[in-house]
Amino acid sequence: MKIVPALFRFALTSVVVVLALVLGHALWKHYLYSPWTRDGRVRAEVVRVAPDVSGLVSAVAVHDNQLVRRGDVLFVVDQARFRNAVDQAQANLAAAEAAARAAGASISAAAAGAAARHAEYEMYAAQAERRQRIGSVISQEDRNDAAATASAARATWQQAQASGHQASASREQAAAAVEQAQVALDRAELDLARTEVRAPVDGYVTNLDLRAGDYAAAGAARLALVDSHSYYVYGYFEETKLPQLHVGDPVDIRLMAGGAALKGTITGIARGITDADNPAGADGLADVNPTFNWVRLAQRVPVRVAIDADHLPPGTVLSAGMTATLVVHPHRDTGAALADAR
Repeated sequence: MKIVPALFRFALTSVVVVLALVLGHALWKHYLYSPWTRDGRVRAEVVRVAPDVSGLVSAVAVHDNQLVRRGDVLFVVDQARFRNAVDQAQANLAAAEAAARAAGASISAAAAGAAARHAEYEMYAAQAERRQRIGSVISQEDRNDAAATASAARATWQQAQASGHQASASREQAAAAVEQAQVALDRAELDLARTEVRAPVDGYVTNLDLRAGDYAAAGAARLALVDSHSYYVYGYFEETKLPQLHVGDPVDIRLMAGGAALKGTITGIARGITDADNPAGADGLADVNPTFNWVRLAQRVPVRVAIDADHLPPGTVLSAGMTATLVVHPHRDTGAALADAR
C-alpha cells in the first residue's frame, strides 16, 4: 500500500520537473528568438544653430527648452557695422551708376565728333578730287596741299572713330562696375539679414548657454535645436532576432517614463556595426586577437523605428535619450517560416 503514494509522488515530481523544463525551454526560446528588446533609445534630429556672420550678440530672443517655430528669431548679432556696410554699398552703387551715365554721354559725344570729322573728310576729299581734275590750271603744289589736307581729315576721322570705340569699352566697363556694385549691395543686405539668426525647423531650444554680449563667430554653433517632428526610436536587437525583423513591421513601444504605450513601424535596419575585437593595425592590416572567448555573446544591431506621432497618448513627453522597450510583431508569413525552420 505504501508503494502507491510513493509512485504518485514520483509521478507528480516528474510531471512538475518536465513542466518546469518545458516552461524554461519556452522562456529561453522566447528570450533568445522573440523580436523584443529592452534596449531602446528615443532619438531626434538635433540642429546645431550657428550664425552666418560674426559679431557681438546684441539680444537673445528665446529661453532654454522653449518651443519655437521655423523662422522665429533666436538671437541677434549686433547690426551697426552691417548697416554701415549696406550704406557704403548703396553709395558705391550710386557712384557706379553715375559713371555709367557719364560713359553713355561720352559715347554720344564721340559719335557726334566722328560724324563731324567724317563730314570734314568728305569735304576735303571732294576738294582734292576737283583740283586733280582741273589739272594744269592749278599748280602742282596746290593739288598736293589739297590731297594732304584730305589725308589729314581722313586720319582725324579715324581717330574720332577710335575714340568712339574707346567710349563704348568704357561704357561696358562702367556697366560691369554697376553689376559689381549691385552684387556687393546684395551681399551687404544679406549679411544684415543674417544678423537675425532664425530657427531652421520647428523644435525645442536645448541647453541654451548664450547671453547678450557674447561673441558669436560665423560657423560656430551657439545653441542646439531639437526638431520636434523628428523623434524616433533606435532599438538594439540581438543578432539572433534579426531574421524576424523586416522594414514595415509594426512595433509596440513602451517608455520607461510612466510606461506610456506608443505605436511605431520599423523603417530601417543597420547594415554594419564596429568590430571592437579586430581593429585595423598601424599598417592597415587586420589586428587579430590571438585569444578567443568560448562564450560567444550575440551582437546587438541598431534598428530604427518611426513613432506614430498621430496617435500619441495625451500628455506624452518625448525627450531624446529616453529608454524604451520594443516588441515587434512580425508578419505572419515571416513568423511561420521561422517557426518551421526551427
